[in-house]
Amino acid sequence: MKKNRNVGIIGVGQTAYSSHREDVNQPEMIHEAVREALTNTGLTMNDIDCVVHGNMELFEMVHQPDLWHVLGTGAYGKETLRVTTGGTTGATLMCAADHLIASGLHDIVMAIGFEKLQEGHTTGGITNMADPLWARQLQTGALTGMTAASMIDEFGEDRAKKASMKYRIMMDNHAMLNEKAHRRLGLEFNQADDLANGSPKLVGELRMIHMCSQSDGACAVILASEEKAKKLCSQPAWIQDHITVHREESFGVFGNIPYKTTHRHAAEKLFKRNGITDPRKQLDLFEMYDPSSWWGLDWLREFLLLEGDAHLRMIENDEISIHGAFPVNPSGGVIASNPIGATAMVRVAEAALQIMGKAGKHQVSKTVKRALASGFGGTMWTVLFLLSRDI
Repeated sequence: MKKNRNVGIIGVGQTAYSSHREDVNQPEMIHEAVREALTNTGLTMNDIDCVVHGNMELFEMVHQPDLWHVLGTGAYGKETLRVTTGGTTGATLMCAADHLIASGLHDIVMAIGFEKLQEGHTTGGITNMADPLWARQLQTGALTGMTAASMIDEFGEDRAKKASMKYRIMMDNHAMLNEKAHRRLGLEFNQADDLANGSPKLVGELRMIHMCSQSDGACAVILASEEKAKKLCSQPAWIQDHITVHREESFGVFGNIPYKTTHRHAAEKLFKRNGITDPRKQLDLFEMYDPSSWWGLDWLREFLLLEGDAHLRMIENDEISIHGAFPVNPSGGVIASNPIGATAMVRVAEAALQIMGKAGKHQVSKTVKRALASGFGGTMWTVLFLLSRDI
């Protein structure tokens, strides 16, 4: 998997994430992230060779928005690519930008992901893009109670519910340190029982408190070739590797047929080709795409290749807290901020900021040498990034 050229992340720009950004239109909102990314790297748009842009245009219902957004992206007269892959859009944008530089086609690329969900109908978009006969029951997006049910069945109601709620409160504690996060609720661990019982049910044991929201916001990331990155940034976050795996959902009419998740399959392949045999010891943190605390709880096991109840014990023992042995989502994660076209990019961007030492108040206390970041989307689409401090 050796690249033609090494690629580093040298700058990140993000808007504040919010349920409604009525003060700006789409290009203006995007421009906030672009301006911050350029300012943080000391560059101008004249230094950018190519812009890679993406969102879920289905959600805002604006066709080819990248043409309008030139007013905010600054991409006029530059090579521009538009990418959309559902919930993984932001991570796929990062993959595309990495390939453009590693191939030698460009030296400096800006990737931009955004969503202004108040201007569309997200659930309407999701539920109307499936086959009306065969796939209707599957197109609920992240709104599913199946994971909660399976976790309760495996570990018992009391333990599973407590672990899920503790995960949720930990993520909010992290979000409270991130001034750009959307949902900063100030949750306390002594509220766990009241939250678990009092929050409105959505599906089964999936409650409102467990679930991510929809956010308005944009993220811009500047990537550069090794030669340029070393000149422009004192500590780039180097892209060591990434992998994309997906499959179509299916029902087993004869019961629950065992299968390997795309998360575990991606992690196994990525770790094997990078010599990672013990991810909990060889990685320093994980920015995970966690649409709900139930999925975050379950997917911790899949991505870290854990067995049994090891993932529950990580939460019960506070290992995933921001200053724990293995921090997960120091930014607050997707449960805190979910601008869908940017969400997966934010995971990579936040992992990069931790390596660069530029995460601000939610910077972890240890030196981050290797970080993992994931994206998730429909058809169980998984994108997994491995970033490193050194080449």
